[in-house]
Amino acid sequence: MKSIIETRRMYLRQLTPEDISSLSLVLSDKESMKHYPHAFSNEEVENWIKRNMERYKNDGFGLWAVIRKADNQFLGDCGITLQNIDGDILPEIGFHIIKTFCNKGYATEVAEACKKYAIEVLGFKSIYSYSEVENKASQRVSSKIGLNKVKTFKK
Repeated sequence: MKSIIETRRMYLRQLTPEDISSLSLVLSDKESMKHYPHAFSNEEVENWIKRNMERYKNDGFGLWAVIRKADNQFLGDCGITLQNIDGDILPEIGFHIIKTFCNKGYATEVAEACKKYAIEVLGFKSIYSYSEVENKASQRVSSKIGLNKVKTFKK
């Protein structure tokens, strides 16, 4: 399958139904999903992929599979989605990396590439990252790629 974005160590491609078991390693993991209402069931992972496939058709972008080049290892997902943030529909960088691959710089590397893609290819003037106040790991990635805190939201 064609890659959408490439970095030094990874490439991003569209998610497919064949990715359900791999993506479940992060989306169905309680620890990885502690900042979501709950870890996803297999059906919810399948729906997540279907929703992103619809985004590819309707928006031309979405969350993509993150694949390590060296061995074609599936690492998680990362990409750009349109999110309702405080009443505004804004482009957001999102990512989910399987916990055994965390703290290796993968999220930062692909998030930086997605930021560049959003601005240079998709033409967005600004890009956002939306996370819970307690999600320090996500906030560190956002800071590393040059995103500035704009506001804090309450649940």
